[in-house]
Amino acid sequence: MSGAAPGAPKPLPSSGPKSLREMPHPLATSSSEEMGPALSPSPDLLLPRGIADKDLSLPNGTPVDTSSPASSSSLLNRLQLDDDLDGETRDLFVTVDDPKKHVCTMETYITYRVTTKTTRAEFDLPEYSVRRRYQDFDWLRNKLEESQPTHLIPPLPEKFVVKGVVDRFSEEFVETRRKALDKFLKRITDHPVLSFNEHFNVFLTAKDLNAYKKQGMALLSKMGESVKYVTGGYKLRSRPLEFAAIGEYLDTFSLKLGTIDRIAQRIIKEQLEYLVELREYGPVYSTWGGLEVELSEPLEGVSACIGNCCTALEELSEDMTEDFLPVLREYILYSESMKNVLKRRDQVQAEYEAKLEAVALKKEDRPKVPTDVEKCQDRVECFNADLKADMERWQNNKRQDFRQLLMGMADKNIQYYEKCLTAWEAGGKDRPPH
Repeated sequence: MSGAAPGAPKPLPSSGPKSLREMPHPLATSSSEEMGPALSPSPDLLLPRGIADKDLSLPNGTPVDTSSPASSSSLLNRLQLDDDLDGETRDLFVTVDDPKKHVCTMETYITYRVTTKTTRAEFDLPEYSVRRRYQDFDWLRNKLEESQPTHLIPPLPEKFVVKGVVDRFSEEFVETRRKALDKFLKRITDHPVLSFNEHFNVFLTAKDLNAYKKQGMALLSKMGESVKYVTGGYKLRSRPLEFAAIGEYLDTFSLKLGTIDRIAQRIIKEQLEYLVELREYGPVYSTWGGLEVELSEPLEGVSACIGNCCTALEELSEDMTEDFLPVLREYILYSESMKNVLKRRDQVQAEYEAKLEAVALKKEDRPKVPTDVEKCQDRVECFNADLKADMERWQNNKRQDFRQLLMGMADKNIQYYEKCLTAWEAGGKDRPPH
């Protein structure tokens, strides 16, 4: 990464944090009176990059001597690279594939191969290949949320992704989960801050991840303490308008997607029920044709048409189940993740408001701004900048994903009806004249 220190997060593409202008600052000095009774933080507190560098930078160097490089086959040849939203040169590629079933005395589980190719300086090797199970991905997400509370962490697929699936070791379920886990890691890889997180480095490189889990990674846990959010004891007066608008949008968005998800599942269920009927319906004509020699040809034609329609409907239902529903579920979970970040931002702002009020109640003459108040203001500004930048990135991803999803769904439906039309037209041409 030219021009950046190895391991340091890149500056976020943000319009910059906004001060809490609505609140009078009880410690404002006379030199800032031209600003009115507004909050007047020191200039260094208004620089999101400075805050990010100070609070979010992570140490380099991860013990990777137990790791082994991946096979010599280039990962680039097996990856379909998406357009980089920021126009940046990519230097980290991750893919999830090759699910394997492990049967032990106490449990049975699936592991996935996680392959990494990179040119980043904080990695000792250019390629890594490790095996991870679902609970390892869950550990990574929890660590990211703990150490990067100001950022939107991509959602994991739910423990049981596909409703109605009893066998979580079936090929369909495992493949659905593999795709979701692959997308989860790619979301992190594409993020300018999360991709440099030390926990992510460990997840991609450590052969024995359990050793890190047992250690608790005390050093790395401390890295998030400077932006650790407060979980209670303070009540927010009101959200700034821009964040209130984000909250309202997320509520409406998740409600609409939830409705679409429920209806789509019902449609697919009805399609599968219809498919069962069609599979019984077609052979009846063929059996009938065996009894009626004079009608055997048109009856066989109808049976063949119905059979072709069965195949087309089965393909459409599979596409909807494997491609359409998972994207809906991911973005429903994504909106919940964003709501959680918004709540953490509110908690930090509420803490800041409470500290300002406490200082204002003191009778001292213009005391120096307490350090804890300044740090709390840092956290508010950091949350504001990071949340807005992640929201912008999320919206860009969402537009691309849903444009591709809806166009793909349109194409699949067109193909389905074209196949059915072709089947019946071909059958009609073969019919004898009246």
